[in-house]
Amino acid sequence: MEAIQQFIPLILIFAIMYFLLIRPQQRKMKEHQNMVEALRKGDQVITQGGLIGKVSKVKDAEGELEVELAEGVKVRVVRSTIAQVKSKTEPAEG
Repeated sequence: MEAIQQFIPLILIFAIMYFLLIRPQQRKMKEHQNMVEALRKGDQVITQGGLIGKVSKVKDAEGELEVELAEGVKVRVVRSTIAQVKSKTEPAEG
């Protein structure tokens, strides 16, 4: 019985760490993944490097996007480096 009482504080510390640190981080990662998967042509995005541009092409196979920073200036970026979506385009009706 005494051995169990010694481990109760460690168990409580782990439970507190899980609910305050690990679980919110997992939720944030899932939200980011859903945001990145929902990107499509015409969305205005901000990269982790601070570049603002419009998605001009989505390459599903390679996990890349082509982002137009200015007229005629296009760069390829990895999907996971998109930090924020400023504006979404409406889905095409078909």
